[in-house]
Amino acid sequence: MNEEKDGYFLDDGMPVEPKYIPKPGLCLLCRHDNELEQKILCNLNRIGQQNGKEFCCEGFEKK
Repeated sequence: MNEEKDGYFLDDGMPVEPKYIPKPGLCLLCRHDNELEQKILCNLNRIGQQNGKEFCCEGFEKK
């Protein structure tokens, strides 16, 4: 039986709990920070860069 799963997952299949995704300071300055329409894209970007030296976001727009 193939079980469907919802949520965020790392490349190795490990689930990621959204409340534990670190939020970089740049996100706090962005107008998209609290927009529900952008939440998934922002979280995926944060997950993908959480082990990097410097956080970069192409969708950043200052508040």
